[in-house]
Amino acid sequence: MAFFEMNDVVHNTSVKFVEANLPTVKKTYHLKAVHQPMLDINGVASKAALYNVSTNPQVIEEGLQAGMQLMFYLIADGYRIKTPLFNLALSIPGEYDGAETSLANGVYPKARLRTSRQLRKYLRDRIKLVFTGIDQEQGNIAAVIDEATGNKDSTMTKGNILTITGNGLKIETDQQHTDQTGLFFIPESGETVKASAIPVNESRKLKVIVPTTIQSKKKYTLMIGTMSSARGGNTLLKKVRIMKSRCTLAS
Repeated sequence: MAFFEMNDVVHNTSVKFVEANLPTVKKTYHLKAVHQPMLDINGVASKAALYNVSTNPQVIEEGLQAGMQLMFYLIADGYRIKTPLFNLALSIPGEYDGAETSLANGVYPKARLRTSRQLRKYLRDRIKLVFTGIDQEQGNIAAVIDEATGNKDSTMTKGNILTITGNGLKIETDQQHTDQTGLFFIPESGETVKASAIPVNESRKLKVIVPTTIQSKKKYTLMIGTMSSARGGNTLLKKVRIMKSRCTLAS
C-alpha cells in the first residue's frame, strides 16, 4: 500500500560525505543528504504534480495552512496528535513532589515531536541513496605544501612554512574557545603541538610556520579548529568546527 494515495516511487536521494567534527569518531566522514531549497507550505503544494498527486495545489496549500493552524491550537490545549508523518504532544519538563502550584522560573511547556512508525518504514523501504562525493560546504583541507622542499602532502620542515589550501580554513575564535581553536600538529603518539605563528589566515589558504618543538622522524596529522563559518560571513559559530588532513606529514 502506498504511503498516500499517489503513484509511489523509489526515491534516488543524493548524499555527500561530510567530515566528522568529533575527535573520538572511528571514521573520517558521515553522510548528509543533499537537500533541495527549503520549501514552505506553498512550495510543498507546488510539487504536487511532480509526484503525481492529482489534488489541486491551491487546495493542498489551503488544507495544510488550516490543518497546521488547527494543530497549533490543539497542542496548546493539551491534545495529542497522530499523523502519517509525526506524532505530536505537549511535554512539561522538570521533576515535582506533587505540591507545586506553578512552574519554576525558566521552565515552560514544550512540544515533543516524533516521526511516525509509518514514515520510518517508508524511508527505510523507499529510498535509494546515491553517493555523490565529499561535501565542501563544511570546509576541508585539500592540500599541504612544504615550502622548503616543494613536497605535497608528505613532509614538513621545522621552522619553515607550510601552505595549506582548501575551503573554510580561516581560523577565528572567541575568548572561551582559544584552547580549542588554531592549527594543531597531532602525532601518532605523544603530545599535540599548536602552531603559534600563522602569517596568512584566509578561508582558502593558510600559511603556518612549523613549530620547532615537533619531534623529528615522526608523522603528524594536521587539525584545524575554528569558529568561522565555512560559507563565510562575520558571525562566529556557536561551537568549534574541526577539519583534519587526510594525509600525514613526516617531520
